Amino acid sequence: MGTQRAIFAAGCFWGVEANFRKKEGVVSTRVGYTGGPFSNPTYKKVCSHKTGHAEAVEVTFDPSKVSYDDLLEIFWSIHDPTTLNRQGPDIGDQYRSAIFYLNEAQREKAESFKAKLEASKRFKNPIVTQIVSASDFWQAEEYHQQYVEKRKNSLTNL
Repeated sequence: MGTQRAIFAAGCFWGVEANFRKKEGVVSTRVGYTGGPFSNPTYKKVCSHKTGHAEAVEVTFDPSKVSYDDLLEIFWSIHDPTTLNRQGPDIGDQYRSAIFYLNEAQREKAESFKAKLEASKRFKNPIVTQIVSASDFWQAEEYHQQYVEKRKNSLTNL
């Protein structure tokens, strides 16, 4: 069947990536920028709030081991989808909650999951997560890739 891709934004991409990497069936991840109209954004430009990009994680997964629904479970559980342009101490449009769907099946599953969450009243405030068609995904600078894992390794080697 091959691999599939999914793209999620849920705040600072470092922690988001680390959470998805833990899941069996996730083949690879890469952090980057998406959702804005400009080509080749950099971290500095995205942080200027002038590009419209979100910090996001592209997840490549083996659907025979992990489903898109499983990835949605992770996405909804690792952040607060009711805060607009903010996750914890991180504030700005680049930290927005968004699902960037790559096909109609992903859109339908994301919309359905969001509707079930809203109906469940699990969250006190309205869900502000965007569900939008994926645009170009621009890989972030190398030092951002697998940042949490690199940081853990550097701390344990002291």
